[in-house]
Amino acid sequence: METPRPALTSPTLPSPTPMIYTVVAGDTLSGIALRYHVSLENLIAANPGIQPSLLTIGSKLTIPAGPSPSGEPSPTPVPAALLQARCWAGPQGGQWCFALVRNQEPESLENLSAQFSLFDNEGGLVASQTAFAPLDVLPSGQSMPLAVYFPALIPDQVSPRIQILTSTRLPPGDPRYLSAVLENTLISVDWSGRSAAASGKVHLGTPSPTAQTVWVLASAYDADGEVVGLRRWESSSPLSAGQDLAFDFQVASVGPEIVHVDLLVEARP
Repeated sequence: METPRPALTSPTLPSPTPMIYTVVAGDTLSGIALRYHVSLENLIAANPGIQPSLLTIGSKLTIPAGPSPSGEPSPTPVPAALLQARCWAGPQGGQWCFALVRNQEPESLENLSAQFSLFDNEGGLVASQTAFAPLDVLPSGQSMPLAVYFPALIPDQVSPRIQILTSTRLPPGDPRYLSAVLENTLISVDWSGRSAAASGKVHLGTPSPTAQTVWVLASAYDADGEVVGLRRWESSSPLSAGQDLAFDFQVASVGPEIVHVDLLVEARP
């Protein structure tokens, strides 16, 4: 069962950090600034050398955090439910940490990010790191893990606390995302439980532009419903409307044995 874990109260965490946005077809710099409630001047200042009239699909933009020059407050993240927070010991004393976020809003959410902080038994802050969601969109009623790896030596007994930094509502019919569904999916867990194979097809509905980017996210869970691994598959070829695209990849566990795997899909022009 998924067990809710409390988020860390904001006074203990650093202030929200800038987020990274990937440019897609149809984007303009002014449109991106409007969507994230930042001034165009601040957006340009956060991306030195950018040419507003020559945005390249796939390029990365830094979306600045904090108030704009007009003094307007930065937008409050749309509430998202934190269902669990758990860390698993990694190699050389590191920790893989996961937070499972559920979208309980009627609309899809995009641009999810969260602050992961690890505390020792005395309540001291051991390490902190920002995580970005593996997909740009979390559909209504769905869950998706966010993950970070702390490579430094971490005490055996640490308590993770999570705070959502960014999340925005996605208007229905947003042209930046296409209507893709998964079909004929098959999950096969290895005999050892250490990995699982995910296969199936992505179908793109009609009418629709050709999808230049297609992602499938596999999230692995143990017998207690805790996230133990995730992996994002990305297509190497475009997908035309009305067509299918086969996928076949594996996801590994960094904790206990895998019992089941959930899949999510995302397609963009």
